[in-house]
Amino acid sequence: MDSKAIALVDCDSFFASCEQFRNPCLLNKPVCVLSNNDGCVVARSKEAKMLGIKMGMPAFQAKKLFPQAHYISGDLKFYGEISARVMNILMEISPLIEIYSIDEAFLDLTGLRKLYRRSYLEIAAFIRQDVKNKVGVPVSVGVSLTKTLAKLATERAKKQDGFYTIEFRDINNELKMTELIDIWGIGINTAALLNKFGIYTAYDFIGQNESWIKKILGKKGLELKLELLGESVYPISDEQVMPKSIQKTCSFQSFTSDAQYIKNSLHYHAHRACKKLRKLGLKAQTVGIMLRTKDFRVFYAKHVLINPTDWEFEIFEAVNEVFEKIYCLDTIYRSSGIIFENLTKISQLSLFNSVENQAKQCSLMKTWDKLEAKYGRNIIQAGF
Repeated sequence: MDSKAIALVDCDSFFASCEQFRNPCLLNKPVCVLSNNDGCVVARSKEAKMLGIKMGMPAFQAKKLFPQAHYISGDLKFYGEISARVMNILMEISPLIEIYSIDEAFLDLTGLRKLYRRSYLEIAAFIRQDVKNKVGVPVSVGVSLTKTLAKLATERAKKQDGFYTIEFRDINNELKMTELIDIWGIGINTAALLNKFGIYTAYDFIGQNESWIKKILGKKGLELKLELLGESVYPISDEQVMPKSIQKTCSFQSFTSDAQYIKNSLHYHAHRACKKLRKLGLKAQTVGIMLRTKDFRVFYAKHVLINPTDWEFEIFEAVNEVFEKIYCLDTIYRSSGIIFENLTKISQLSLFNSVENQAKQCSLMKTWDKLEAKYGRNIIQAGF
């Protein structure tokens, strides 16, 4: 029986790579992608990292210290399209894939050596080249027996040729040169705690007694040890995990106290959130709105609907009602946001809403979504 093989495919400096793909003139140049309203650096090309630009650095500071870099406003819609293309390619390679984030995915490669007539290292190299050829963005691929070891292999891959494997016979040597902070699942505080007991490397950690690990780190610590030893505790799952809440927020282009402007922004956020509800097959029962003032004070209030919904106009009514409770004419605001909670796949037909009326709502929602998909956002505006 073939040994377990899990691959982690991680897009390199993803947002920056997307911009370099869109504009080839940026290849091999320092590129920084900025957050909403260009507030800070959220992604850097390898060239920008070499300059010394830090993640999260305020944009004005980065531009002052590193004027030679290219600074670009983020485009999440475009990055999502590129991500979908990468994931579609990975789905053709393995029958079991777990999309972990917009730029990462785990693949089950177990048994595929015979199918592809290649070693796992050669399959990793093939994945990297296939994505590069078909999409145009670079990825790093790490392969090992568990998710935790695959994550470590991917970090090694980024520093070498873009692909790397950790086989069972390699585990001890690999863990001896791996600091605690470099283990997936161990943060700064946990590493500092273990350092107090003379534990500095991953190899030191797996050498500890299981009862002691459970006492210090609990069940998660024991699972981590097994993963590092090559025993898979966290299997790959292609089941989509439903979110507990959906949030859409954004800063204003300029500070404002204009009630209608702020309300329109909330309606826009609500529409985006409703689209996501429909995509996931969910409905929301609790609608919350957030207003952040110029001096960063946050005001929040929510409304519980009688029946869960994904219908904009029901949500808009709740938004308007809550808005009047927390909005103050004399206050200057910098951002707004919508939070949907109590999400469910089950909804009960209201006594005041006929089956025929609900069918009309569903048809209108689908038409709205199709028009935006074809012609872009804001092709339809709701009037109030």
